[in-house]
Amino acid sequence: MSMQANNTATNARPMTRREWLLSDRPQSRTQARLGRAYVTWRQFTANRLAVVGLFIIIALLVMAAFADVLATHSPVVGDLRNARLLPPGAEGYLLGTDDQGRDIYSRLIYGSRLTLMVVVLVAIISAPIGLLVGTVSGYAGGWVDAILMRITDIFLAFPKLVLALAFVAALGPGIQNAIIAIAITSWPPYARIARAETLTVRRSDYISAVRLMGASPLRIVVRHVMPLCISSLIVRVTLDMAGIILTAAGLGFLGLGAQPPLPEWGAMIASGRRFILDQWWVAAMPGIAILVVSLGFNLLGDGLRDALDPKESGQ
Repeated sequence: MSMQANNTATNARPMTRREWLLSDRPQSRTQARLGRAYVTWRQFTANRLAVVGLFIIIALLVMAAFADVLATHSPVVGDLRNARLLPPGAEGYLLGTDDQGRDIYSRLIYGSRLTLMVVVLVAIISAPIGLLVGTVSGYAGGWVDAILMRITDIFLAFPKLVLALAFVAALGPGIQNAIIAIAITSWPPYARIARAETLTVRRSDYISAVRLMGASPLRIVVRHVMPLCISSLIVRVTLDMAGIILTAAGLGFLGLGAQPPLPEWGAMIASGRRFILDQWWVAAMPGIAILVVSLGFNLLGDGLRDALDPKESGQ
């Protein structure tokens, strides 16, 4: 009787939030989705370096969102008479000034907006193109697959920066043309990943059942194949964001990206390379910013790969 009472008391105990999320018998789709999200978050936070990367990216987002509040000076207007090439910490300039008397700290803060704009727009443009090309190529096969993959191979045959330089030279310098050029050169790896994922599920029982139910090839690709490729694509896009930042900085350094007086980090390094020996901070500060943000995206991408890839996480 006592054992039955204990079992009854145990069954009557209300389920905690953690037990509800980790339940192996979810009562609704919402509970199942929240449970998967909770498990993914636990796996992600188990990687401390990935959490560091996440904090770096959050800091970048905060900087970009509150640039007007965080900046202490104008990012484009300087003081040539009194504030030219001042060292860090001099007269209220936290990171010093450049050759135009502009506050480097404020220019870095506002430059984070340009960096985020480039990263987000390139990802929005290139990732869907690569996903569409890869899934259509992998599912259709035959001559469609051959044509699309040969086009992809042509883009992959050229170094990304060289190909971006060619497109920017044809389109003309400017931040908008730089974004278009980087997006054009960024989609082939995503197409390769989407094609590989599609080939693994194309002949699965799940897809065969959907096909027998009368679903069209377009519906199968859009509703059933593409969602299976998104997790791998998210990881690759996150890892590629560091390369996108470096490519944008390289175009800005060569004068083909954002044009003066926009506070783009690559252009800031280009303007400070003349003073690298005596006034090192002019080029070093934007270089450190590029290094930290690129490191943050790489760490975040590694954590997402471990959390979203079942093979990596050991599930």
